[in-house]
Amino acid sequence: MDKTLYADVILPLALPQLYTYSIPESLAKVCSIGKRVVVQFGAKRFYSAIVRSIHPNAPLHYQTKKIISVLDDLPIVDELHLRFWEWLASYYVCTLGEVFNAAVPASLKLQSETGIQISPDYADIKPEDLDVSLEEFDLISILKQHENLSIEELSEKSSSPKAIKLVKSLMDKGLVTAKEALVEKFKPKTETFIELNSEYFEEEKLKELFASLGKAPKQSNLLMSFLHHTDFFNRQSKGQLPIHTSKKILLQHTQTAGASLKVLLDKGIFKSYEKIVGRLDVAENEIFSKKPLNEGQLEAFHKINAQFEEKNVVLLHGVTSSGKTEIYIHLIDQCIQEGKQALYLLPEIALTAQIINRLKNIFGDKVGVYHSKFSDAERVEIWNKTLENSEQKPYQIILGVRSSVFLPFYKLGLIIVDEEHENTYKQFDPAPRYHARDAAIVLAQMHQAKVLLGTATPSFESYFNAQNQKYGLVELLNRFGNVKMPEILICDMKEARKRKKVKSNFSEMLLSHIDDALKAGEQAILFKNRRGFSPFIECKTCGWVPKCVNCDVSLTYHKHINQLVCHYCSYSFPMVHNCLACSDTAMEVKGFGTEMIEDEIALLFPDAKIGRLDLDTSRNKRAHETIIQDFENQKTQILVGTQMISKGLDFFNVSVVGILNADNMLNYPDFRAFERSYQLMSQVSGRAGRKNKQGKVIIQTTQPESPVIQFVINNDFKGLYAWQLTERSKYKYPPFYRLIYLTLKHRDLPRLNEAAGALAAMLRQRYDKRVLGPEFPMVNRIQNWYIKNIMMKIEKDLSINEVKRQLLDCISALKQDERYKQTICQVNADPM
Repeated sequence: MDKTLYADVILPLALPQLYTYSIPESLAKVCSIGKRVVVQFGAKRFYSAIVRSIHPNAPLHYQTKKIISVLDDLPIVDELHLRFWEWLASYYVCTLGEVFNAAVPASLKLQSETGIQISPDYADIKPEDLDVSLEEFDLISILKQHENLSIEELSEKSSSPKAIKLVKSLMDKGLVTAKEALVEKFKPKTETFIELNSEYFEEEKLKELFASLGKAPKQSNLLMSFLHHTDFFNRQSKGQLPIHTSKKILLQHTQTAGASLKVLLDKGIFKSYEKIVGRLDVAENEIFSKKPLNEGQLEAFHKINAQFEEKNVVLLHGVTSSGKTEIYIHLIDQCIQEGKQALYLLPEIALTAQIINRLKNIFGDKVGVYHSKFSDAERVEIWNKTLENSEQKPYQIILGVRSSVFLPFYKLGLIIVDEEHENTYKQFDPAPRYHARDAAIVLAQMHQAKVLLGTATPSFESYFNAQNQKYGLVELLNRFGNVKMPEILICDMKEARKRKKVKSNFSEMLLSHIDDALKAGEQAILFKNRRGFSPFIECKTCGWVPKCVNCDVSLTYHKHINQLVCHYCSYSFPMVHNCLACSDTAMEVKGFGTEMIEDEIALLFPDAKIGRLDLDTSRNKRAHETIIQDFENQKTQILVGTQMISKGLDFFNVSVVGILNADNMLNYPDFRAFERSYQLMSQVSGRAGRKNKQGKVIIQTTQPESPVIQFVINNDFKGLYAWQLTERSKYKYPPFYRLIYLTLKHRDLPRLNEAAGALAAMLRQRYDKRVLGPEFPMVNRIQNWYIKNIMMKIEKDLSINEVKRQLLDCISALKQDERYKQTICQVNADPM
């Protein structure tokens, strides 16, 4: 009887199914669910896959290959999180392999790399004796020196742009061969440590040693420095062994060359060894007690706990500066006192700089941070420190952005989703196109944990769920310390320009208030939701506008690099001063972005120090942290920024906020435009007048009568919600209907039109008027892919799983047509 066991594995590839491999008898005891295994997929490629299930059933339609090896002693992901992956794949209409790719740090996903080496038959023959071209000769000479190189490495070392073609030619001649090798990407960081040989722990032996080094003062000084630096005699008397120190620190401390240390190592006086050290910041923070909650916060805290008795999800609707973060801290403390883990989600990396200091000052090394600015190796270390079986003490609190929901929590008790309304919680590309808030709610259900959604401007979906008793609702409607909400002033830019009360992009009203703030030693924030210097440049004579060669968009001018840049594909072009259509020199910039604001405000206030926070200035790991700290410490007086400055940052000295162009937000062609405009303007306004003083917010607009602006002035979220809910119900939008967007892409525009039309027709046969489109989006070509969209509006009482199943059937039927095989079809459930 065949006792062979089989494993279904998840490969890090967009495959529609799991593949089954046989488990060799030698690996049967160590192979288990959640561990990584090395498997061969295809003719030559090797991957690390994750074991999803183990069973005795051989597949019916193909011959299994054997698992080559098991990489882990303990699983890197457990059964619960694998079920979470399966939910994500099902709900967001993607494959388990795509979820695997998004969830696990790249260094934990091993992949084979094609190595090129000289064929054994020709290994001893000199390159000049081979019948090859000059370029092929160069390649063989390189391989003779380096033995085995990947194609990428060979291309880099070769001067020929045709390296890959030449490799193929050499393979055809049998002179070189390709070999697949599995590449281990993660390497633990190690450091050399120095330890005194135990032979010299006795006082007499140590005296003899110093006597023998009498004629080697550098060696003697190094030994003495080691004893002092390690507090040798004190630690030895207490039996605190071994006594060692880092080689790097020892040499820095003694300012001694490595030669003296090498001699002492060679003599056996010192021993050295390698030790794995972490890449993570382990600086110790001074620990403070939690701040006591005021009356309003304490009432909200008790209400949240009371709601958690009945509901798994509670929405905390607290106005800006009401002290929501302090309530979060008390809830986290309560969670870890129960021996559970807490996840604190933020929408932007920029926010972590302030929040991490607050958390570490209270919880110390219990806090871990996880986001994309960390190197991949650092993310692996955080992943490992979240596991229950971590070799080090596991993190009890994780502070991170949307990808943090994938970490392998072992005992999750609480998830806090701060600024839950933010659209940056939604992943757009690549798949899975998940929403971290919604994914967090499902993850919490699996862990039997609680979720707190916190915001001053709730998303309509969350507020609708709270109003309909699906979520609990707690409101905190007074600012901390009873600070007044900011005074909001509207500047009609059409009228101001008529009266010539505008300097460049700034009204006299705004400039006057900034001037007053600076004279009073206060700070100002200027908000413009567009980075770069100017959205586009245009020829005044013929109207020519430089456009991206790959995308159907104009190029944005970035002054600091003097380049025209595409914000979709990063194509760049040097700034043009002569029109490429008519050769005229009448080129002018149109519109304005954060870079132009920074330049112009510096001219208007030459004595003020200006900071800018946008994607361009915060690309480096610590850049956003430095910009925020400089503003927080008043090293800069005016901060210019995009929506990155609108989200929960706490600046006690800001008295003026300027919203420079509200019209861009209000006129955006999207059913959520008014909701988002209100959220952005309210959030930015909330940065003004914190602590002891009422702030001022100046909104520059040509539409002062807009209902949205009036709702912002009156801080009337409920009024906006009631107005927009009527519109949403009438036109069948969320929260009454579910949306699914289908994006079709093809290099050939006529073929795309045919494919989109065919798919829409198939869907209409099943869902009739629920299908809208196909139509071109605002940007209908990106990276030379033409794009068309189809929208589906699905009633809440229809089975969404059945709809998605039929949708996949239609896409599969489309792809079976030879004409449409090259069409890319992307499904986006619950788009933002």
